[in-house]
Amino acid sequence: MIAAMQQSVMQDISDIGSDTRWGLMLGQFKWVYAFFSPLGGWLADRYSKKITICGSLFVWSVVTWATGQVVTYNGLLWTRTLMGISEAFYIPAALALIADYHTGHTRSRAVGIHQIGIYSGVIIGSFAGYVADAPSLGWRWAFDLTGLAGVIYALPLLFFLKDQPVASRQAKGANTTLAASFFALLGNGSFILLVLYFTLPAMAGWVVRDWMPGVLRKELNLQQGIAGVSAVVYWQGAAIASAIFGGWLADYWMRRTSRGRIYVSALGMCCIIPAMLGVGIVISQGSLSLAVAFLILFGIGWGLFDCNNMPILSQIVPPHLRATGYGVMNMVSISCGGLADLGFGMLRDKQVPLQLIFGAFASIALVSVVLVLLIRPRAELSDGLEEKK
Repeated sequence: MIAAMQQSVMQDISDIGSDTRWGLMLGQFKWVYAFFSPLGGWLADRYSKKITICGSLFVWSVVTWATGQVVTYNGLLWTRTLMGISEAFYIPAALALIADYHTGHTRSRAVGIHQIGIYSGVIIGSFAGYVADAPSLGWRWAFDLTGLAGVIYALPLLFFLKDQPVASRQAKGANTTLAASFFALLGNGSFILLVLYFTLPAMAGWVVRDWMPGVLRKELNLQQGIAGVSAVVYWQGAAIASAIFGGWLADYWMRRTSRGRIYVSALGMCCIIPAMLGVGIVISQGSLSLAVAFLILFGIGWGLFDCNNMPILSQIVPPHLRATGYGVMNMVSISCGGLADLGFGMLRDKQVPLQLIFGAFASIALVSVVLVLLIRPRAELSDGLEEKK
C-alpha cells in the first residue's frame, strides 16, 4: 500500500522531502526486519510456530493502524521500525509449519499456495492509490482499516492454527541455543549458497515492489491509481499462476531427481534476468504496454523462484533448523534489499538512466543461476525420508 500511495504520503508528511529519504524509510523497515528474522525463526523452532505466527500478526496489525496516525517523517520511521520487528517473526515460522505438514511430494505446491496469499495481498494493496486519491477516504483510512482487520483476524487464528505434534522434532531441537543453530547452519556449504541465491534476486524483487508504482507515475505521467495497479496487478497475477504451476512442476520433477526444485527455481531466474533488462529500457522509451509485458515475465520467474525456497532449504537442513535457517536467509536478503531501496532512491535523485539501474540488477541475478545449481541436496532429507527414518 505504501508504495502505491507514495505521492499522497509524501505530500501529507512534507518533511520526507526526497526520494533518498523515502528510500531510507523503506530500507529502515527492511534492516530491522532482517535483524530480527533469525531470532523469530529460532523461537518458532524451539517453542511454538503457532504462537509466533499469531503474535506477529497481532502486533503487525496494531502497528499498521498506528502508521495511519503519524504526522512526521520521524514518526513514519518509528512505525516502519516496529513493523519490521513484528513482520520478522511471521514468514520463517509460517513456511516451516507448512514444511512440517507437507513432508512428501506436495511441499512446493503447499508453499506456492501460501505465497499466493501474499501476492493477492499485494494486488489488493496496489489499488490503494485510488483510495488515497478519494477525498472521502485517503491514505490514512487504508492503514486504519487493514490494521483493525488484522487485529480481529489474529484472535480466531490462535484457536484454529495447530502446531505439528512431532515429538522427535521437538525433542531434537528443544535444547538448541541460538548460537548453536547459527554454527550448525553456517557450517553447511549448501546453506551458504542458498542464502546467496535467495539474496541476489530478492534485491531486484524489493525494488520492483517498492519503487515501480512511483517510477511508472513519474516516467509515464500516470495518475497515482493507474500507476499502482499497472506496477503490481499484472506481475503479481502472473506470479500467482506461476507459483501454482511451479509448485506442481517442482513436485513432479522431484519424483525423477532430488534436484527437481533447484531446476525449476533456476528456470524462474532465467525469466527474471531478461525481464529486468527489458523493463528499464521500455520505460525509458515511454511504453507502458511493453513495461507491463516485461513485468509479467518478471512475475512468471518470481513465482517459480518463490515457491521453492523453503522446499530447497528443507532438503539441506534438518527440520529443527528450518525456521531459523529461513530467518538467516531473510536477514541477509532483506538487509541487502534495504540497501537496494536506498541506492535506487539515491540513483534516481542523481538522474541515473533506468536502463543502467535495472541492467545492474539483471547482472546480479545472472550470478544467482550459477549459485543455485551448485547446491547439493542431502539424500536423507529428501521428501519424507526424514520422517521415515
